[in-house]
Amino acid sequence: MDIIREAVRAKYAETAIKLRDGGGCCDSTCCGGSDAVSGPIGDEEYSNAEVQELGLSLGASLGCGNPTALAPLHPGDIVLDLGSGAGLDVLLSARRVAPGGHAYGVDMTDEMLALANDNKARSGVENATFLKGTIESIPLPEAAVDVVISNCVINLAADKRAVLKEAFRVLRPGGRLAVSDMVEVESLAPSVKSSLDAWAGCVAGTIPVDAYRAAVSDAGFDAVAIEITNTFGPHEAGLPEGSGKIASAFIRASKP
Repeated sequence: MDIIREAVRAKYAETAIKLRDGGGCCDSTCCGGSDAVSGPIGDEEYSNAEVQELGLSLGASLGCGNPTALAPLHPGDIVLDLGSGAGLDVLLSARRVAPGGHAYGVDMTDEMLALANDNKARSGVENATFLKGTIESIPLPEAAVDVVISNCVINLAADKRAVLKEAFRVLRPGGRLAVSDMVEVESLAPSVKSSLDAWAGCVAGTIPVDAYRAAVSDAGFDAVAIEITNTFGPHEAGLPEGSGKIASAFIRASKP
């Protein structure tokens, strides 16, 4: 588990430095790195105007969807983004919950946290905070937030059940989970599942839809809904032929 976490951390530290220096993540080793994974998904794509108002570009998202569009956000809401990366989803959420609300992001990578805080300063958004920590041990108290979002990050965790239990812990009763993530829709080859590069690329850590739904339910959530949005074969995912298939998905649930 520590080996997987370190591989993911190292890859996203490298990506943060590229983004900081004006580059991007444009290969299949990054979540959202290929056009297939990072393009618009249904009606849930980012608004270019909204992103530009923050002084940012869509390159600030390394995800596989737009979790901020999956759950209505209201002034006064407290939002938490698991694996907040460069901070786009946190900053968009912060604007939507103002006045009176706040958006938190938690990330384990120092370089990403520095980039997120730079983006926060550029955007002028004040009701946002980026915290250092892992998504398996969120640095917030119990029942602290109204909405938990995440963008193509939970699949990167070796212990997804721990992540979902933590999301449940920090949500208030009636709180909502709204996640964009990658799932396995055709069994991946053992060589892919054991590849650390494939873990960091949002491939090897994917689990079947039924297993994902069970993990969300077992964490205590109800009203679990999973919607497959795009499916990627070996070519689109940068894998050898016969390696299986993955898909982007929207996962919604609520805390009783």
